[in-house]
Amino acid sequence: MKHFKTIFENKKNRVSSNIRGIKKRVLVRVATMALVTLSFFHSPLLAYAEVDYNAEAEARKSLPIQSNEIENWPAGPAIGAQSAILMEATTGTILYAKNIDERLYPASVTKLMTCLIAAENSSMEELVVFSDKAVHSINWLEDSNMGIKVGDEITMEQALYGVLVGSANEAANAVAEHISGSIEDFVVLMNQRAKELGCTNTNFVTTNGIHDDAHYTSAHDLALIAQAFFSYDILCKMSSTCSYQVPQTATQPNEAMIVNTKNQIFEGKAYAYEYLVGSKTGYTSLARQTLVSCAKKDGMTLVCVILKEESPNQYVDTIDLFNYGFSNFSKYVVADIETEYSIESSDFFNTDQDVFGDSSPILSLNTSDYIILPNTASFEEATSNIIYDDTVDASIATIHYTYNGVAVGDVSVDVTLEDTGSFDFDSVMVTQEPVTEDTESVIFINVKKVIYWVLGISGFLIIVIIIRSVIDNYHFEKRKRARQRRKRQRRIHSEFDDFDF
Repeated sequence: MKHFKTIFENKKNRVSSNIRGIKKRVLVRVATMALVTLSFFHSPLLAYAEVDYNAEAEARKSLPIQSNEIENWPAGPAIGAQSAILMEATTGTILYAKNIDERLYPASVTKLMTCLIAAENSSMEELVVFSDKAVHSINWLEDSNMGIKVGDEITMEQALYGVLVGSANEAANAVAEHISGSIEDFVVLMNQRAKELGCTNTNFVTTNGIHDDAHYTSAHDLALIAQAFFSYDILCKMSSTCSYQVPQTATQPNEAMIVNTKNQIFEGKAYAYEYLVGSKTGYTSLARQTLVSCAKKDGMTLVCVILKEESPNQYVDTIDLFNYGFSNFSKYVVADIETEYSIESSDFFNTDQDVFGDSSPILSLNTSDYIILPNTASFEEATSNIIYDDTVDASIATIHYTYNGVAVGDVSVDVTLEDTGSFDFDSVMVTQEPVTEDTESVIFINVKKVIYWVLGISGFLIIVIIIRSVIDNYHFEKRKRARQRRKRQRRIHSEFDDFDF
C-alpha cells in the first residue's frame, strides 16, 4: 500500500511539474510575442514601411501635371497626390489637373454623394430609423461609426451631421434605406445621379466608401459631385462643423451622442484654412488619404480634390492648390466688358411706349455670369462663340468662352420684359429724354429665328396673293360672261325692232 502511495505521489509531482512547465512555456511564449509585437512597432521594419509610403508620395511629385502643358497657363505646384484637381465651381473652369480621370478608391468622400442625394430627396425633419442591416453591416472595430443602436430614430439633419462630421458609416446606410428602401436601391440612385452630373469614371458599390474593388471614382468626377454638394448651404454648414451633439431621444433617453471630426483643415485645427466653405476626409489602407474641400475668396468658389496622398500632406496639397488658384486667376463679369456682340443701331428691336403700356423686349447679357482667366491674360485673348438655345427660359443664346483651348465659362443672352404699367389717358404725358449720339444700344440677333420669321411671313403673303388672284380671276370671268349676255340681249332686241309687222 505504501508502495502505491509513493507511486501516486511521484506521478502527482510529475503532473504538477508538467503543468508548471506548460504554464511557464505559455508565459514565456506570451511574453515573447508581446516583446516581438512591441519590437515590431519600434523596429526599422515599420520605419521602412512608413518611409516606403512617403517615398511613393515623393515619387508621385514627378508625375506630369496636365494643366502645366497649357500655353500661357500658370504653373501649378508639384504635389504627392496620385490625382488632384482644382475647379472653379460656378464656371466649371479647371485650373489645375493631375491625372484627373484616373480611377481610384475614394474612401469616405463617397459620403458627399450620399448626403447630396439625401438633401435633394428629403427634408431635414424626416425621421430616420436605424435597421439591423444598417447598423450591423459594418465592422464596428474598424469602421467609423456614431455608436447608434438598432431601432434608434433621429432626424435626417442629425443623421447627415453624423455622416459628415463623424463619418458614420451606419448613418450613411440608414439614410440610404430611408431614401430608397434599401442600400442596394440607393446605390443604383447614386450611380444614376453621378451620370446626370457628367461623371464618366465612377461606379459606386457602397453608401459610405468602405473598400470594395469595384467601388471607384476619379478626381474630375468627385469635383462635379462636390460642385453640386456645395451648392447647398445646409451641406456646407454640416461639412464645416468640427463637433456635433445628437440630443437625447425617446429611444436614447439617458445619453446624447457626440460626433467629432478628424479633419485638420477646419478652424482651430492644425491646418486651418481661412476661406474654407466645407470639407470631407476619407481613408482606407488602399485608398490612402483622400480629401475634398471647397473655399471662397474674391468672388471665386474653388473645389479641390486630393486622391491617394499621405497624411498630413492631403491638407498641405489642398492649401497649396487653393493659394495657387486664388493668386493666379481672376473673374471677369462679361456683361461689363464684352463688345464683340453689340451693334449701334437697335431701333428695330426696341419699341416705344404706346397707349396700351410699355412691354419692350430687351436682349442683354446676364449680369451675374462671369469667366475665369489667368492674371497674365486679357479678356480680349479669350475666344468666344454663340450657341442658340430655345430650351432655356428667358434665354435665347449662350456665349461660350475658351482660352487656349480651355473652357473658362459661359454667359447667357437673356430676354427681359420691362412692364411700366398701363397708360393713363388722364395723366400728363411725360416726354422722354432725347437719345444722344453717344448712346449705344446692345442687341443680340438670333439669325435663325429672324430667318424663320421672314420665311413664315413671306409664305403667308404668297398664299394671300394666290388666293386674291384666284378670287379676282373668278370675278373677272363672271363679269365677262355677264357682258356677253347683255350684248346678245341687245342684239335680239335690235332685230325685233327692225322687223315690219
